[in-house]
Amino acid sequence: MVDYKEQIKALQDELKKTKYNKATQGHIGIVKAKIAQLKEKQESRSQKKTGKSEHGYSVRKSGDGTVLLLGFPSAGKSTLVNKLTGTKSEVAAYAFTTLSVIPGMMEYKQAKIQILDVPGIVAGAASGKGRGREVLTVIHNADLVLIVVDVNHPEHFPAILREVWEARIRLNKTKPEVFIKKKAYGGIQIGKTVPTEVDDETLRRVLREFKVVSADVLIRSPIDVDDFIDCIEGNKKYVPALVCVSKADLASAATVQKVKKELNADLAISAEQDVNIETLKEMIFQKLDFIRVYMKEPRKEADMNEPLIIQRDSTINDVCSKLHKDFIKKFKFARIWGKSAKFDAQRVMLPHVLQDGDVLEIHLR
Repeated sequence: MVDYKEQIKALQDELKKTKYNKATQGHIGIVKAKIAQLKEKQESRSQKKTGKSEHGYSVRKSGDGTVLLLGFPSAGKSTLVNKLTGTKSEVAAYAFTTLSVIPGMMEYKQAKIQILDVPGIVAGAASGKGRGREVLTVIHNADLVLIVVDVNHPEHFPAILREVWEARIRLNKTKPEVFIKKKAYGGIQIGKTVPTEVDDETLRRVLREFKVVSADVLIRSPIDVDDFIDCIEGNKKYVPALVCVSKADLASAATVQKVKKELNADLAISAEQDVNIETLKEMIFQKLDFIRVYMKEPRKEADMNEPLIIQRDSTINDVCSKLHKDFIKKFKFARIWGKSAKFDAQRVMLPHVLQDGDVLEIHLR
């Protein structure tokens, strides 16, 4: 039987030894493409063997957005989720307390945000160690990942990032604008609207490694070879993330600052002592990129108590989709008050982009 693990390790060792420069760029691209394909085969075999799909845990999404807490065992996630949501997640002074996904609801600025507390991640999670792979696949349904790192164990952070990367999750990255259209003949044609650090010949060699010999490629984002491989495979999840250093009450102020700077963390918190919890809630709200829109019925006052929570840059079309499946079909026009209106009660149509605090009145046929 083919030992994919050994082959992957040999190629990874080769990468470590190869210095990146213009002359070696093509070779490095090929090696990375081979590693990506071997990992795909390894995972496929593992699923056949266990009879399990990669989607182990399933949690029904609810609320306006879903935040997943990710960290090593005993990083303080359960205490934090209790503070954020009021949910009683079991807390104990030993690792592996949380054995299943525990959802809680955080209410903030009239938004309902689902917070998922999952079993602590461990090194080797992406390859199936512990319940790691199941935990990591829950991220595929999350709108935001909150990485929790114990102030006394900053070494856990790179391990978490490694596991998340291996699980095909790209944190705080925008999906590159790369369009690959396969064709029957004509070779590989590459068009770019931006400069990239990878030359065209390397891109062609990487595509051929994936058995693509004829295609039109259009690149509209600056990319490296890893980004290009991600785009060829097309199975990556791009999720925003926040990093917080936990248990700030168990270390000196100087240590907390040092660790926060080292990890480039967004915030240092103590769930036990209620330090920076409100700041964290605000950060979560901002990172989810929410805006509030207040609905108004014709000839009635707007409901200013219960806003509709939607993503920034949403249109009236998006609101109609969220409210009812027939609203777009029956839509006549809308009136708008607020920042996105040129004047009060402006008449607008479905493509109109809304802003935070707008009041919206929808007229149906």
